[in-house]
Amino acid sequence: MDRDLVRTVKLATKNHAVVLFRRAIRHLPKILAATALVAFAPRLSTLTTTTSWAAGEVLSLPALAVACWAASLAAYTYASSRPRPVYLIDLAGYKAPARHEASRAKTIAHFGRCGRFSDESMAFQKRMLERSGLGEATHFPTSLISLPVDMCLRTAREESHAVIFGVVDEVLRKSGVNAARDVGVVIFNSSLLSPTPSFTSLIVNRYGLRPDVVSHNLSGMGCSAGIIAIDLAKRLLQVHENTYALVVSTENITLNAYMGNNRPMLVTNTLFRVGGAAILLSNRAADRRSGRAKYQLIHTVRTHRGAHDQSFRCVTQEEDDAGEVGVSLSKELMLVAGEALKTNITTLGPLVLPISEQLRFLATVVLKKVFRADVKAYLPDFRLAFDHFCIHAGGRGVLDELEKSLKLTGWEMEPSRMTLYRFGNTSSSSLWYELAYCEAKGRIRKGDRVWQIAFGSGFKCNSAVWKALRTIDSRGIGVEDNPWMKEVDLLPVDVPKVAPIDETSYQIPY
Repeated sequence: MDRDLVRTVKLATKNHAVVLFRRAIRHLPKILAATALVAFAPRLSTLTTTTSWAAGEVLSLPALAVACWAASLAAYTYASSRPRPVYLIDLAGYKAPARHEASRAKTIAHFGRCGRFSDESMAFQKRMLERSGLGEATHFPTSLISLPVDMCLRTAREESHAVIFGVVDEVLRKSGVNAARDVGVVIFNSSLLSPTPSFTSLIVNRYGLRPDVVSHNLSGMGCSAGIIAIDLAKRLLQVHENTYALVVSTENITLNAYMGNNRPMLVTNTLFRVGGAAILLSNRAADRRSGRAKYQLIHTVRTHRGAHDQSFRCVTQEEDDAGEVGVSLSKELMLVAGEALKTNITTLGPLVLPISEQLRFLATVVLKKVFRADVKAYLPDFRLAFDHFCIHAGGRGVLDELEKSLKLTGWEMEPSRMTLYRFGNTSSSSLWYELAYCEAKGRIRKGDRVWQIAFGSGFKCNSAVWKALRTIDSRGIGVEDNPWMKEVDLLPVDVPKVAPIDETSYQIPY
């Protein structure tokens, strides 16, 4: 493994050097012309009509060679420090077949038939589901809505395979990219299921990807792993020239449903549902020139609060006293998420906010820290920097808190709330359902900026900023594959704070 790692690093270094050398060669004529102009300009300014071009008046060849070398070195340094643009070509979100849909009444009925929950646990899950913000058609894997439940590695693989193949097939079909020939980077993230062979190997095998494909399988990184995967892809596309990166984000529900009676671990049963997304990225300039690229990645900002014990322990996978495995959410989750968001936007703000907002923020800091004035900290208006907000649909409480903290409107929160309502918490892929919602609604215009914000265990808060390179036609070619298209005209709907569940509306067939 160490030798493979060394070979990988050497190959990456070699590729990086080749890329930089090619950039320098490509611009060499311009460099030489500029150098000659700089070298001869002082001489030309002293010439008159009576001045002759004596041999001594012309810059010597050795000096010109040195000047050219210096200019080439400067160009090489500039090229090595200039990031390569990364474009989003297309995306796909998974929508399970209708047989996987489960109303809230059906969900409660099947929880009850499992025979593993106490009456108190059933009542608690019902109360949580009534306040969750989820609708009547979220998706469960077959393993959890069959009787008896069938939670095993086989059914977990079946669930993940259906999601992965579904979204990858779709994004490749929509983009027209030949995966076997053109995809040079594959990144997959699933926090709670990481089998052997890895899911990246599964993708390589299924689509016959080339032997030198660079693959990474991310696990254990929670709901924010989707942005981490995008950031990793961005970094790899700085090294590997003229290629595509395929990013797949999902979470497995089959093996991670909790069948015990520990309340902090029961919450996930009421929120998490089946989902996944595939995103195709490119560093090919031709994709922008031709209009194929939808967005350009402008910034990624990653914040990790794992050094703080409270943050590290607020979301954990563990066993209860009866040996049942689940994910426990602590009561400090909202506080921890707020601190992580504050740290993240402190880094992001100077990159995206207009100077007026930065000066107002700086003024309040000076008043508080220097003059000890009793003034409230100024929260910049991020609506001046972004046109669309895709906030991880982790739960109603998270969305309510962020709407209040960032002073967002109902229209700006709509993509996140409708994603939670229609698909539930699909973990790291929820951001892509939200972006797909904006596209389906015809909201994306050329030049618009999109802010994706994700939270995850550890504790992490990650941001990605995209700029739309063209207006997205909500009725154009390929939109029939958008997971929202069949019902987008029926949305948004009003989601009350508490929506009582009528358990008599569903009867389990015998």
